[in-house]
Amino acid sequence: MTPLWLRALGMKVGRGAEVSTVLALPSLTTVGDGAFLADDTLIAPYELGGGWVRLGEAKVGERAFLGNSGMTAPGRSVPKRGLVGVLSATPEKAKKGGSYLGMPPMRLPRSADKADQSLTYEPPARLLWARGLVEVARVLPVLASGALGALTLAALSWLAAGWSPVVAALLSGLVLLAAGVAACLVAVAAKWLLVGRFRAVEHPLWSGFVWRNELADTFVEVLAVPWLVGAVPGTPVLNLWLRALGAGVGRGVWCESYWLPEADLVTLGDGVTINRGCVVQTHLFHDRIMRMDTVILREGATLGPGGIVLPGSTVGARSTLGPASLVMRAESVPADTRWLGNPIEAWQTTS
Repeated sequence: MTPLWLRALGMKVGRGAEVSTVLALPSLTTVGDGAFLADDTLIAPYELGGGWVRLGEAKVGERAFLGNSGMTAPGRSVPKRGLVGVLSATPEKAKKGGSYLGMPPMRLPRSADKADQSLTYEPPARLLWARGLVEVARVLPVLASGALGALTLAALSWLAAGWSPVVAALLSGLVLLAAGVAACLVAVAAKWLLVGRFRAVEHPLWSGFVWRNELADTFVEVLAVPWLVGAVPGTPVLNLWLRALGAGVGRGVWCESYWLPEADLVTLGDGVTINRGCVVQTHLFHDRIMRMDTVILREGATLGPGGIVLPGSTVGARSTLGPASLVMRAESVPADTRWLGNPIEAWQTTS
């Protein structure tokens, strides 16, 4: 439904494009056939400066990939079969098939992985129907959230009618807490029933595992987050939630982010600090293949606000990563060090 909605807003979206939570000026955005826009991509945003508003067209080419939180500014294009990585900007003159990472972007040597086209770009009709049936089930957490809201109102009404409005007001916090716990339990059950325990494996886009994973994530985003998880960052309640999903969370962990997509693959040592807006990214999706791997933050490590750690990485004990920093895939950050940037480099401090 997402491409249909964006076309209705004026965006040119090609055949077979995969579009997630994109932020864009639709009439100034063109997405080519088979392109992939990951979560929270930003395309053709207006720019303000010097008393002027600058607008311009932006393009994502055929079978190109724009990673999580990737940005394509006005007047720029992700080239055909090109890749712009996580938290990265599209360069001014990107070359066909080129791969880029960072801000400012640097070109990376990379060859596209070869895979069965029927499981990546050219699925048969049976897989189209199968995916459609799974994705229709995304209405279930929406209905569950509505039912939970109705039950919450019914409970408060019963308290007000049976006792008094004052009693209902005094107990409303407990009622809402109970509703939040119920929402979290349903989301946890959905995760374990739909996908079970995550492991470091690969799955093509057109496979049941990927669709079920997205469905389980919908239960988290629609049920658990608005009812409880989003309101308890940096508390033991969030740590309990992450443990329930399968994450290894040590003692004294301060975590202000629930964005641990595949929690089983995450290990947070004692005293780890994860600031607001961080993503512990345990999967990558380029070439339409979902690749999952572990992420480990050892005891006392700190991930600054808006930071991202990619799969296969380890952050050493008592190391600090500055704001909006990116730890590349399979990178190992030494213990007792400080890093900053996208991608990270040694954090130079001035006296």
